Amino acid sequence: MLRDPSLIPLSHQHHNGLALCVLIDRALRDDGSAESVAMQARRAVERYEIELANHFELEEQLLFPAVVGYLGSDPAVSVLIAALIAEHRRFERIVETLRAGPTAAALTELSSLLRAHIRREERELFEDTQRRLPRETLDWLGAQFEARAVRVCLQPLRTGG
Repeated sequence: MLRDPSLIPLSHQHHNGLALCVLIDRALRDDGSAESVAMQARRAVERYEIELANHFELEEQLLFPAVVGYLGSDPAVSVLIAALIAEHRRFERIVETLRAGPTAAALTELSSLLRAHIRREERELFEDTQRRLPRETLDWLGAQFEARAVRVCLQPLRTGG
């Protein structure tokens, strides 16, 4: 199913998140040195601070309450939202770990979790949301996302000072 225009700003952020996963995975595969791990940790923390934190905020302050408001009587929806919020908290813990002492294991965990999280939101939450929420709610959400979503152009992380 095509993505509803109201959810496209979040889907664009998902695209950037998946690109981050690819960059991290390739870098770790090609060079597992401490320097490379530290560089990828900086990349991950930077992307979290610039875009992912904003993304989680938009979901938790706008999308999830709207979905629960309309679909919260569906136990599967409540379980899904609770799981997604728990994953957001897990991302925060991983990012703190990367700040404190970058490891390849933490980067791999972040990449794996982010990839699965994004797919779950796109395939389950977004599909259900665009199918079941009223048009006026989707339009309102879309306007909020357009106004508040951070947009970035992914560029390679500079290796120099």
